Amino acid sequence: MIHTTGREPMIKTTYLATAVLAVVSSFFCLSCGNKDKQLGPAITSRDSTSVVTTRGVDMFISENGIIRYHVIAEEWKCFDKMVPPFNSMEKGVLLEILDSLMVPESMLQADTAYYMNEDKIWRLRHNVHAENTKNEEFDTQELYVNNNTNRMYSDSLIRIKQDKQIIVGHGFESNSNLTEYTIRKTEGVFPITDAK
Repeated sequence: MIHTTGREPMIKTTYLATAVLAVVSSFFCLSCGNKDKQLGPAITSRDSTSVVTTRGVDMFISENGIIRYHVIAEEWKCFDKMVPPFNSMEKGVLLEILDSLMVPESMLQADTAYYMNEDKIWRLRHNVHAENTKNEEFDTQELYVNNNTNRMYSDSLIRIKQDKQIIVGHGFESNSNLTEYTIRKTEGVFPITDAK
């Protein structure tokens, strides 16, 4: 008579699992032999990554000791090792250009902005909206602000809402406070009528 304890199936399962594990391990050992590994090169420089990422930015920027800009951005990244170096604000930006008494001359906002450190040029992109002290509104998809020349310009379609009319054109140039501007290719002037 054979006496069983009921543990034999569990012992057989354990032996089977151990055998499978040994076979799988031997495959890994064989594949990890002395062959050259196909690995990508290690990233040793940080030229493509931001050195600083700041969230919740609300700051003033000066030029030659005079505060010229007030910047509000959800996120600011500094790429100082890129060629050329730049800062990016890709989650929205509000930029105020200030006069010598720190009073805003013009206000600009956009979905994305870049500041090129060497050229001292702001590049605002996507849903760019600007306003001047005369309550004129400017809407375009791309606008540049050159700190060296104190000029703004765009080669994109632009819509300017004035007190009594809307001007649509292609290409634009202005002073930094948006009070003296030229539209290169006017495509339409539309009077604003009061709805009664």
